[in-house]
Amino acid sequence: TRVVYKVQEEQPPNTLIGSLASDYGFPDVGHLYKLEVGAPYLRVDGKTGDIYTTETSIDRESLRECQHLLPGQPCFLEFEVSITDLILNNSPRLLEGQIEVLDINDNTPNFASPVLTLSIPENTNIGTLSPIPLAMDRDSGPNGVASYELTAGPEAQELFGLQVAEDQDEKQPQLIVMGNLDREQWDSYDLTIKVQDGGNPPRASSALLRITILDMNDNAPKFEKALYEAELSENSPVGHSVLQVKANDSDQGANAEIDYSFHQASDMVRRLLRLDRATGLITVQGPIDREDVNILKFSVMAKDKGANPKSARTQVVVTIKDMNDNAPSIEIRGIGLVTHQDGMANISEDVPVETAVALVQVSDRDEGENAVVTCVVAGDVPFQLRQASETGSDSKKKYFLQTTTPLDYESVKEYTIEIVAVDSGNPPLSSTNSLKVQVVDVNDNAPVFSQSFTEVAFPENNEPDDLVMEVSASDADSGSNAKLVYSLVTDPSSKGSFTIDPDSGEIRVKAVLDREQRERYEFLVVAADKGSPSLKGTASVAINVMDRNDNDPKFMLSGYNFSVMENMPPLSPVGMVTVIDADKGENARIQLSVEQDNGDFVIQNGTGTILSSISFDREQQSTYTFRLKAVDGGDPPRSAYVGVTINVLDENDNAPFITSPSNATYKHILPHTSPGQQVSKVKAEDIDSGVNAELTYSITGGNPFELFQISPHSGDITLEKEILRKHHGLHRLVVRVNDKGKPSRHGTALVHFYVNETLANRTLLDTLVGHSLDTPLDIDIAGDPEYERSKQRSNILFGVIAGIVAVTLVIVLVVLVRYCRQREAKSGYQAGKKETKDLYAPKQASKSGKSKSKVKKSKSPKPPKPTEDEEETGLQKSLKFNLMNDSVSDSPRIHLPLNYPPGSTDLGRH
Repeated sequence: TRVVYKVQEEQPPNTLIGSLASDYGFPDVGHLYKLEVGAPYLRVDGKTGDIYTTETSIDRESLRECQHLLPGQPCFLEFEVSITDLILNNSPRLLEGQIEVLDINDNTPNFASPVLTLSIPENTNIGTLSPIPLAMDRDSGPNGVASYELTAGPEAQELFGLQVAEDQDEKQPQLIVMGNLDREQWDSYDLTIKVQDGGNPPRASSALLRITILDMNDNAPKFEKALYEAELSENSPVGHSVLQVKANDSDQGANAEIDYSFHQASDMVRRLLRLDRATGLITVQGPIDREDVNILKFSVMAKDKGANPKSARTQVVVTIKDMNDNAPSIEIRGIGLVTHQDGMANISEDVPVETAVALVQVSDRDEGENAVVTCVVAGDVPFQLRQASETGSDSKKKYFLQTTTPLDYESVKEYTIEIVAVDSGNPPLSSTNSLKVQVVDVNDNAPVFSQSFTEVAFPENNEPDDLVMEVSASDADSGSNAKLVYSLVTDPSSKGSFTIDPDSGEIRVKAVLDREQRERYEFLVVAADKGSPSLKGTASVAINVMDRNDNDPKFMLSGYNFSVMENMPPLSPVGMVTVIDADKGENARIQLSVEQDNGDFVIQNGTGTILSSISFDREQQSTYTFRLKAVDGGDPPRSAYVGVTINVLDENDNAPFITSPSNATYKHILPHTSPGQQVSKVKAEDIDSGVNAELTYSITGGNPFELFQISPHSGDITLEKEILRKHHGLHRLVVRVNDKGKPSRHGTALVHFYVNETLANRTLLDTLVGHSLDTPLDIDIAGDPEYERSKQRSNILFGVIAGIVAVTLVIVLVVLVRYCRQREAKSGYQAGKKETKDLYAPKQASKSGKSKSKVKKSKSPKPPKPTEDEEETGLQKSLKFNLMNDSVSDSPRIHLPLNYPPGSTDLGRH
């Protein structure tokens, strides 16, 4: 049955073309469909025989089979499908088919050039027709060129028209002259010609048609024939004459001289043939091969050489005649389930007679008798050719290469099959091709053991790889089907304990056996041949393990870690260890001892409890490491070791200590320091660990103006407010550093700040810091305590001075008045003077202030010197200060008021 489908070109991938099962009644169950020819354009479903398109699109214009079709000829894509019965395993059936590729309108018709030229004499008669160059369309049939349309401007509408003539299945556009042409009036016209195909939707393009009006030329050339035909043998030499076209012109002189040229000839025609422009002789100029092109069809134009040249056209058809220049081609490929690799096919010895091992396709590119091929199998081999399809031609035949007798692997393992093909040419040509067929042995015998069950005794504490026993099996097959491989099938608990040599069958113990863990092992030994599929035989093996004293004491853990609190009293238990021995009796009696020990720890043998002989102090030693030894009572004894680590946990038994700043130091702060700026930092440490060493900082005294703030985590002290006049002077912050232990411990730091523009009076400042160290912590030392009192005294002083000035003015006025009245009386009264400064000067001013200092403010009275009892109530009684590195530690302690206003006289000089 010839299978024929139709499909439009350019279909998307996985488009169903047809179903061999449903369309032609082929089976759809138990059969394998395989595409033999048709790739890469087609694919076939292996179960249903459905034929689909692939990612490689079918383009009718690009298919090699459709390159040189004549108009109206269909385009076919051939395919072959093999059908194999998977149940009966018969030889496959070869199905040949064709897919007619239907044209779609995917190409636009185009003229050869965007500008077409025609020359017409000025005396051309009305109604004269002039051919216009054809447009080409790669599509065919209705999708090819369907119509032409001419568009002219106002000056040419009355002069030219368009007429389309049918010429050998071609639509030939012709320009018709509709009016009188006068070159002196108008020598050229530009028109637009449009071509459109018959597709749906149609495609179209346009070109410019330029008409040139020529002077008069009476007669046009005329060919002797409207159609020239010739035959040309392929392989004709270059220069071989094909035919000669001839045209005549009744004019004289240049108007009768004719120039010949190709018209609408394909690139192949111009490449293979040469046209003499003067004589019209056509000769060969390229290699002629009928297998590439079997017919050449083109036009020749004859044009005279007059001032207004005229032309004529004729059709030429050259048929290529075949020569027997191609030997038959033999193609051998796999068929159905039989695949070929590197020219070799494998086939089992148990296949039935007439099983196909290959598909042989014989073809000849020649034609006629030169393509009639005879094909045979050479030599004495159990294979023959059977025609696979009745639809093949003499030049292309397909055969199944199939077996003729049963195959026997033990007799012949490989065949080399040579196929010879001879054509019927004169002289005949032949070719050969060969295929190697390897016969595959059938594995039909399973291995058999000499004993189906074997039991042996084997002692424990063996050496790895000790031989336990040896098993053996035999196989009646030959070759790889008789080569045996031994293996073990064990239960999960004994997996990896025994191994077997895959070639010799020796069973060896892989691990050291322990009777206390397991007294008996049972498993299967499997012997498998190397056939395909493999056959197997089994035997049972039992191994009884004999006992020995082979178990070391075993600690329950690989290492022990205990944690104890520091300051725990001696002989307190710190942990317990457990040790076992899988043996029995004396072999299981265990003695424990401490190794690498200086007496710090002891162990109780009965309970495994570890006792400490010391009191732990984590700050001196935080970890203790030693080993415990366990010895059993066997002969010889066995022992085991385990590492023990004692970690001492921290108690909060250390208070934080201040590392900086020193209590006796101070930090100078300028009055214009900006709020938010860090001015100092308290640093402290705690030799405890964990939360016991986590510290927090706080200000507990000396900050009545809340001028400073400390970070609870970092100890950074920052200025929080703008510095005012009352803030000038010495500030003592009492900073408390607490750890987070339970109960919490703390340390105290004194941080001194001196707020002033300068540090000119350092001796006084050192004295103030020294007195700060003796002052109780509950008394705030912050700024200038005399500032408010000085402001009040200044206000009183200003009032007194103002009063004195007013009284003085009154007195002066009175004196002046009296003086004026008594000026004439020379015996008048003379008022006595009195020092107003003595009358109104403030009593608290001191001479030392006038002589040594320019400061206008009054000084505070010096307080009485504190007694020894008062000194003992100071800071020294409540705190231990770290003054080791204090630069002012050697300064004398002079008992003065704790605060003096900045700029006071340096008392150390007096």
